[in-house]
Amino acid sequence: MRRVYKTVGTREAGAGWGVALDGRPLRTPAKRELTVPSHQLAAAIAGEWDAQDPEIVPATMPLTRLAATAIDRTADRRGEIVADVANYAGTDLLCYRAEQPPALAARQAAVWQPLLDWAAGRYDAGLAVTAGIVPAAQSATSLKAYAAAVAALDDFRLTAVQAATAACGSLVIALALFERQVDAEAAFAASQLDETFQIEAWGEDAEATQRRATLAADIANAARFLELLAEG
Repeated sequence: MRRVYKTVGTREAGAGWGVALDGRPLRTPAKRELTVPSHQLAAAIAGEWDAQDPEIVPATMPLTRLAATAIDRTADRRGEIVADVANYAGTDLLCYRAEQPPALAARQAAVWQPLLDWAAGRYDAGLAVTAGIVPAAQSATSLKAYAAAVAALDDFRLTAVQAATAACGSLVIALALFERQVDAEAAFAASQLDETFQIEAWGEDAEATQRRATLAADIANAARFLELLAEG
């Protein structure tokens, strides 16, 4: 699709901010007006649209995609999405440790345990750690606390946390990103710790390189979306 609009700007839209293309409000794929709570986020989305020339390439507009997802999907399927994200706490990546080799086990303990300790204090919700891949039974009280934390997020932040959780394979890492305990780079490094260890030993093929780049971008985009929401 070619760019046919000439001007891009932001506009006040009720209690939030929208994007205007030639003065007309930008709409989501479901034809709803794209309105976000933060002027800074609206300005960044407008920047994505202004950068499209001569073709409009949706893949280059991650903030637009996250905002449209929040409006078109999260708002309509909120209960399902909250449950899906909260369920990661039951099998969180950080709870599954290697016994061998010792160097990997030590690295996991050094990087992952502080995140689990932070989450346990922040949400009053400790998670059990186990060696191997056999699922660890988690406290029902802890799982309920994580579910409550996820349910407390508004649609926009829930959308970003869902994206980060899926990319990291860890709700704890995603919440740490949301709470600014880690940045996008640290979140990616923690989520890819096992893979990075293997790559250091055996190298990396092109397919793995591309997959990791996609995950890193997903985490970075979610982090930027959350930061722009916080800037107001």
